[in-house]
Amino acid sequence: MSGQIEARFRLDRGDFRLDVDLALPGHGVSALFGHSGSGKTTCLRALAGLLRTPGGYVALNGEIWQDEGRGLFLPTHRRALGMVFQDAGLFPHLSVRGNMEFGQRRAATGSVALDDIAELLGIAHLLDRRPAQLSGGERQRVAIARALLTAPRVLLMDEPLAALDLKRKLEILPYLENLHRELDIPVIYVSHSPDEVARLADHLVLLDAGRVVASGPLNSVLSRTDLSAVFADDAGVVLETHVAEHEADDLTRLEFPGGTIYVSRRPEPVGTRLRCRIHARDVSLALVPASQSSILNCVAATVVDLAPTETPGHMLVRLAVGSDPMLARITRRSAEKLGIRPGLALRAQIKSVALLA
Repeated sequence: MSGQIEARFRLDRGDFRLDVDLALPGHGVSALFGHSGSGKTTCLRALAGLLRTPGGYVALNGEIWQDEGRGLFLPTHRRALGMVFQDAGLFPHLSVRGNMEFGQRRAATGSVALDDIAELLGIAHLLDRRPAQLSGGERQRVAIARALLTAPRVLLMDEPLAALDLKRKLEILPYLENLHRELDIPVIYVSHSPDEVARLADHLVLLDAGRVVASGPLNSVLSRTDLSAVFADDAGVVLETHVAEHEADDLTRLEFPGGTIYVSRRPEPVGTRLRCRIHARDVSLALVPASQSSILNCVAATVVDLAPTETPGHMLVRLAVGSDPMLARITRRSAEKLGIRPGLALRAQIKSVALLA
């Protein structure tokens, strides 16, 4: 599926005003990210038609769902979408299979096979159970399955992991990644968790006080030095790597266009693609390679720009590592001592790598 999702909304509600103009990719995962009260859920409800906004406009790959200028507004049940909320909202009197079949009956066109979706989400062994017999993570997977069985053209997810504890979040995230790899429909994913966004998103929209602060491919937004206050201590980028080799000393070598990084031995076979998150706080800079250092990962980089952070005495440095961006947070004193400036070639030393898959 190609094309794009276009959405324009303006809404005044007392002290809150939503004013957004979005053009999102018609494929992959687009994340709406922001702090509580930023307008994420309001925007998603407007996209779904659950909230009608004066002058609103919504088009999915050329099909117009709302154009208030022409008096057009398709209600939610006529929009080919699936929606997953924080609360799974399963019917307690129905089995897992019964809940999924309910979604299948709502499909406007031919639905995918129930057994295939159950297998994809790892719930095939749960089909005869009732919701009360499921964990929180299992209930959410059933809710996602039910939404997918409606044969949607877009899947809307409103903080689906927010009500889960860490153990259940870690349980369900691999299944969301499976959806990312296997499905050919766009997903719009609302979250206030930087980890979820880094792990799942292809496109990132930052919202603040009802307005779009930034919108673009994940790393192009994550690597902006003028947005450090949004991410605070979570500032950093995501690298798309692949497993190149499992080495004899229990390390795995990962490669990406900008170089090589080593991590503790991974179970995935050579060739597997892995996402890595590199936090700015875990990157230090050196003018020459350190020959006597415990830091194993050291890549060639060029300074793109730098900016002050919310932390007094610190700077955020944006780097180009091959074609990939990277961020480093260093002190102002270190920046002055090393003569950090745009165009300077140096080495980025990565003290820690967070694997996201």
